[in-house]
Amino acid sequence: MQSDWPTATLGELTINLDTKRRPVKEADRRSGPYPYYGASGIVDHVDGFLFEGEHLLIAEDGENLRTRNTPVAFRATGRFWVNNHAHIVKGNGLARTRFLEYAVLAADLTPYLTGAVMPKLTQGNLNKIELPCPPLKAQDAVIGVLGSLDDRIALLRQTNATLESIAQALFKSWFIDFDPVRAKAEGREPEGMDAATAALFPAGFEESALGPIPKGWEVRSLDSFASYLNGLALQKYPPESEDEYLPVIKIAQLRAGHTVAADRASARLKPEYIVRDGDVLFSWSGSLEVEFWCGGDGALNQHLFKVTSDEVPKWFYYLATRHFLPGFREIAAHKATTMGHIQRKHLTEARIALPPTPVLHEAGRAGASLVERRIANSLQARQLAELRDALLPRLISGKLRLPEAEREIEEALA
Repeated sequence: MQSDWPTATLGELTINLDTKRRPVKEADRRSGPYPYYGASGIVDHVDGFLFEGEHLLIAEDGENLRTRNTPVAFRATGRFWVNNHAHIVKGNGLARTRFLEYAVLAADLTPYLTGAVMPKLTQGNLNKIELPCPPLKAQDAVIGVLGSLDDRIALLRQTNATLESIAQALFKSWFIDFDPVRAKAEGREPEGMDAATAALFPAGFEESALGPIPKGWEVRSLDSFASYLNGLALQKYPPESEDEYLPVIKIAQLRAGHTVAADRASARLKPEYIVRDGDVLFSWSGSLEVEFWCGGDGALNQHLFKVTSDEVPKWFYYLATRHFLPGFREIAAHKATTMGHIQRKHLTEARIALPPTPVLHEAGRAGASLVERRIANSLQARQLAELRDALLPRLISGKLRLPEAEREIEEALA
């Protein structure tokens, strides 16, 4: 990376604390409040800590050093534990730790990697990474610009986590535990809803294959009211050209939430195999996840379901599928294969009490609002991340000064 500022090696700018790392086997970990970090972030929470304060973690090994689907450098703050898959450093008097995070993220690490099969960044090569080293005042200015964007992204993600928790709690209360029906059956007013909404719920139960369910409701399987479309083996659908293609959405992209460095496939797939923002995706093998996709248009790869429905609203089939996710993960974990998975029969066996349409559409307004806000926040976070990523290399190199960067942010967010 060419820079208008003086440069120095990472070893000259940091204090290295690798000797204090200590891995703990999963079987030996005791659950606790402290994050346990690996090469790509938090992998667990444990009952002790090795480090305290602000530090920079840089991946030591793993394919992500090449693909960079997730950040290869990230700060850890507070009290935490680090295993031996992440280098741990902090800035010395010449560099701020947060500036170093951005500098490493902007750097090309390829020349410093070893290992033909599994990439590795040794401590010796880590120390050789050449980075821009402007005066501390300039570093603080860069941190101010990029940090404000990162802080806004973090706030949106925290808000989404809260919205998700509220939506799941509401879904469980109304459609799994039947709290409004129980309240009316006991002569009480249902909590957290107005009289018109409460009137949509019955005041009693009837027996079913699931046990007692609200009167007038119907036991249905997931795949009876929603469609679970499996993706394609997209290596059979190559891109038309360098300019005409769709990024391939695999499990890795679903987990990362973007298609950076993704494979490419034909842009002329049938419409149902094209993923759009706001679509519900369900990875049914490997790492089982159910998420709203907000990473732009892409091609649906095998091992992913795109979930849709002509019968029930999006918020309902999303939350219903998520409700069964822990059970699906348990099934996958016990598969005697290298990659655990579920089968379509498990969608049929996953049954729920489906309310009449008026309940779904009227009582579900709250659920729909929560889901719409969550999708909107995710799209805004993506916009901010794209802006940050565009500004980062120019700010770090000194080729873009603070006033120009602030103008670009104002224009992008106007």
